[in-house]
Amino acid sequence: MKRKIPATMATQHPDHANIPYWHKDAFITVIDEIEEAYLAFSDLGIDEYKWDWEGKLVDESVMERMLGNYYQYFKENPLGKEKFITFRLPNPKAETEFRLARAFIGLLSASALAKKVGLHTPPLFEVILPMTESAEEMIAIQEAFKDISDLKHQLLHFNESTIEDLEIIPLFEQVDTIIHSDEILEKYLQLYKKKFKKIPEYIRPYNARSDPALNSGIVPTVIANKIALSRYKKLAKKLNIKIFPVIGPGSLPFRGGIRPDDVESFVNEYQGVRTIIIQSGFRYDFDKETVKKAIQKLAKILPQHEARDIPVDEEKKLQTIIPHFEKPYKTVIEEIAPLINAVAKELPKRRERVQHIGLFGYSRGVGKVTLPRAISFTAALYSVGIPPELIGTGRGLQSLTITDKKLLEKYYLNFKKDIDAAGRFLNKENLDKLTKQYPALELVKQDITELEKYFGIKLEPITLEEKEHQILTSKILENLKSEKKEKLSDYIVRAAKLRKSLG
Repeated sequence: MKRKIPATMATQHPDHANIPYWHKDAFITVIDEIEEAYLAFSDLGIDEYKWDWEGKLVDESVMERMLGNYYQYFKENPLGKEKFITFRLPNPKAETEFRLARAFIGLLSASALAKKVGLHTPPLFEVILPMTESAEEMIAIQEAFKDISDLKHQLLHFNESTIEDLEIIPLFEQVDTIIHSDEILEKYLQLYKKKFKKIPEYIRPYNARSDPALNSGIVPTVIANKIALSRYKKLAKKLNIKIFPVIGPGSLPFRGGIRPDDVESFVNEYQGVRTIIIQSGFRYDFDKETVKKAIQKLAKILPQHEARDIPVDEEKKLQTIIPHFEKPYKTVIEEIAPLINAVAKELPKRRERVQHIGLFGYSRGVGKVTLPRAISFTAALYSVGIPPELIGTGRGLQSLTITDKKLLEKYYLNFKKDIDAAGRFLNKENLDKLTKQYPALELVKQDITELEKYFGIKLEPITLEEKEHQILTSKILENLKSEKKEKLSDYIVRAAKLRKSLG
């Protein structure tokens, strides 16, 4: 391997509740993100930083600002060798093609600039393709980049770029796509060999943890990721290629459940992952020293784990379990969408995002349901005391055979732990009040009854912080119904700080 594979990748996900330790405000502008990236590298010890073009505004002068402000650091810790900035491209299916071209120009100019000032080059050579659903999409990005880099004009010095091959990190964001992502990778490698007369040295598939949970629920998402990791291991052996999976969790269980005070549980759950996304909530809602130690620990333990092998018969059975949870989850979400959207509108802004419609949209014969993005979705439900981990999960369990339940728990190692953690933020009084307006929430009461019975636990606040969270969620619901909503934002932020994540 010519290159280092980072254990951690910092991102610009807007899920933090607190003010970042290096900043004066919880809101982070695109200009602030230059300093943020530098501190992720130099202070927290993270090796990779995602520069996000998808769904948000972005500073296109990232290299000029980085090298202008921190030249000596990057001379000693070269970008593209020791530290990495990885663009998440704008999705060409959903955003204007001009944004994609601008990202490409940024990559080319970064390479030329690094060469000009005598630093390691290329500093940027790898990009994340969001919402990947086919091998052809991956090849198309590489072809488009090559076409632009081959442009010749006396005023355009693209020939000074040193990017020989643009590496693609495909981001898989739906349950079914994640499960079959190994097939996409295999086809991609076939097309790549045919097109470029060689094969890449490695590939880094990136599996989402938030968007599939928003669309299908927590259990289907965990199952999909487990199957994918097992399949990647088999594909790597079959094709004799190195595969280094990436996964994108948040701090709350619904979005992955990785916390700096317990990274071992997450690593044990998702064995085989080589790079873990470190979102804003992880970095800023916990003690900084705890965060730094967690980053060091991940760098040490991630390479030690291999994915668990899932036999074909068990994999097929796990796939049949998914609809048992997905259907009851979607039934409720469709009915309470107005509640989610109403709360989401009141959430504090954390980053400079562009207008975006969430992925969740399906027809039930009564039109379409649209929801906010996963962080706002999760934050909205937690803010009224209805953790989304619980929705559909109890009824899903109830519909399984004893054998299927045992199989699920064999592979979902933290199942009870995740449900218990989410249940600490349940507000049953709010649930009773909201059921009058949203009768579908009666089904969530069934979920809670079944989960308490199955796991032998009580889903309720236990610590003083959790009880305070319950009081705040009661105030949030009360304030949400009033016309003035004077203290609503304050209550939402205070509750988020107690659970150590906005959403």
